[in-house]
Amino acid sequence: MAVRERFLVDGMRRLGATTLFLGRLLVQCLPALARPRLIIAQVYNTGARSLIIIMLSGLFVGMVLGLQGYDLLQRFGSADVLGSAAALGLLRELGPVITALLFAGRAGTSLTSEIGLMRATDQLTAMEIMAVDPLRYVAAPRFLGGVLAMPLLTAIFGVIGLFGAQLIGVQMMGIDAGVFWSQTQDSVRLHDVSEGLVKSLVFGTACSLVAVYEGYNAEPTAAGVGLATTRTVVASSVLILLLDYVLTAIFL
Repeated sequence: MAVRERFLVDGMRRLGATTLFLGRLLVQCLPALARPRLIIAQVYNTGARSLIIIMLSGLFVGMVLGLQGYDLLQRFGSADVLGSAAALGLLRELGPVITALLFAGRAGTSLTSEIGLMRATDQLTAMEIMAVDPLRYVAAPRFLGGVLAMPLLTAIFGVIGLFGAQLIGVQMMGIDAGVFWSQTQDSVRLHDVSEGLVKSLVFGTACSLVAVYEGYNAEPTAAGVGLATTRTVVASSVLILLLDYVLTAIFL
């Protein structure tokens, strides 16, 4: 019982510390917007440098979705609606979730290790001594960069994934291209697009917050930075799946 209570207390303490950190971070986000060059650099760092893995993953996920979807729909004589199934699955669920998991594994760990290394080498302490707020010049631009990059990466993942599904359905399985795209256009609604957009924004905020928080509060040692990086991946992945369930329940 003592172990369970200690685990619960530690979890609540970490949740409270993260919430307070988010409040301080949001206060510094508005002044950080006055330095757009820093934010653009972080969008490039977290977004553009993740394009290769996002595009490759989107292509193969779309191809697998095309194969599995065609096999399933063919059993019910509805193979022509493969485009609708692929588009809705990518826009509403697979696109935001898989992009966020890849983002946490690539960009999230990069942010945590970068800020954690600055903590370990006393760069953040030196900034505080010089009356320069590290939250404004280090944490806030990286947080905003991650939040802005996530919807863009999700959109690219969805487009490439739909191309992969079309490649399988039309080129390999013989579905008419006009039927594929007309079914896709008829089934996709603004609600579906907005659901994917909201999910990507929420996931981007959660992943960026966890990465920046863990890096900013990492122990100033090599082991501490490594542990913070591991916590970033684990916490972000669990948080993404939890938030996905909550958001899906709300939209449905």
